[in-house]
Amino acid sequence: MNTPAPRCFALIPAAGVGARLAGAMPKQYMPLAGKPMLQYALDTFAASAAIAHTFVVVSAADAYIDGFLATQRQLTGKTSVMRCGGGTRQESVRNGLQAIRKHASDDDWILVHDAARPGLDAALLDTLITALRDDAVGGLLALPVVDTLKRCTGKKMPRVQETIPRDALWAAQTPQMFRYALLHRALKEAQAQGCACDITDEASAIEMLGLQPKLVHGNPRNFKITLPHDIALAASFLQGQE
Repeated sequence: MNTPAPRCFALIPAAGVGARLAGAMPKQYMPLAGKPMLQYALDTFAASAAIAHTFVVVSAADAYIDGFLATQRQLTGKTSVMRCGGGTRQESVRNGLQAIRKHASDDDWILVHDAARPGLDAALLDTLITALRDDAVGGLLALPVVDTLKRCTGKKMPRVQETIPRDALWAAQTPQMFRYALLHRALKEAQAQGCACDITDEASAIEMLGLQPKLVHGNPRNFKITLPHDIALAASFLQGQE
């Protein structure tokens, strides 16, 4: 009997409020170049034959998701909402994994993607999946660091403490792609050991198991919208694509 090939599922934690943008609504719903920010990632996943389904994890009190999905007919059948978001990104991912347990097998791939990275496109998604489909660990999109990095002292009036060599440094992006069982185990163990505060992305949890995720070259357009000036930059990229 042939074993079914592992499937790919997208998981988007979208329970945050985007406090640093100080907008009137959570940033994943803010309009960006004619569409809500979240729609860009959902459209990319929905259009990919490699993605079996997309799960969006929102908070139980989310007042925007129903109205948003009502306008997204093209997502029907390939996108589900899980109302189990937590207070942190990792809690939302962990709860989301638990909620989709009945859909995903241990060997299926989970692609965790930031709702605030609208620059993911089909080519970049295909590059990631092709590079990792047969990998023993999994990995993530990332870019080599090109800027000179300074470690500083103080917050109000920072001063340079040292310059950090950048030769082996990469800036992590998403999606981050790992098998269901491995990612679920990594996040659960980090929680049990009280290491959740040290996990800034899924790869961090995998690294705590002593494993080395693979880095797949990303794209500068796939940056995370965090501060107000990021919105104009992302809009220019997205309008250029269209």
